[in-house]
Amino acid sequence: MEKVILVDKKDNAIGEEEKLEAHKKGLLHRCFSIFIFNSNGELMLQKRAGGKYHSGGLWSNTCCSHPAPGEATADAARRRLIDEMGIDTELKEIHTFMYKAKLDNGFTEYEYDHVFFGKYSKDPILNKNEAEDWKWASTKWLAKDLKNNSEKYTYWLRDCYGDVLKIVEGL
Repeated sequence: MEKVILVDKKDNAIGEEEKLEAHKKGLLHRCFSIFIFNSNGELMLQKRAGGKYHSGGLWSNTCCSHPAPGEATADAARRRLIDEMGIDTELKEIHTFMYKAKLDNGFTEYEYDHVFFGKYSKDPILNKNEAEDWKWASTKWLAKDLKNNSEKYTYWLRDCYGDVLKIVEGL
């Protein structure tokens, strides 16, 4: 049974809960989102596996997950990036945001999200239980497609991408 870290609105740990229960009850918990860019400045997107408990088959940023209780968020991000995409690269935390959204299958995402950037230019090795496809996308193309075809993308990518794009443009 996988547990998540429950947090307050300042990201202070206040407890833990089983992951599915936290999403059923809409409890605020810690998560992370990873954005991997290649040498051309393109973002690696993953298409979530269709069998995921929510948002299956939707395109998203390179990797998302939750640190386990007692695990540093940066360590969890690196661990999950290797597990989901077969990528081992240095990550840097560049942003945080909080969001709440009703999702499919009766779940609610209420998350304090730590955003990490990394660089990598090779093909990933997908864990098919996590991601069924991947592609590189230019930041400008993605901004336009998120606007014109938002239903193809995860809520959290749509919510944070404007801030991510500003950060990328400032680098």
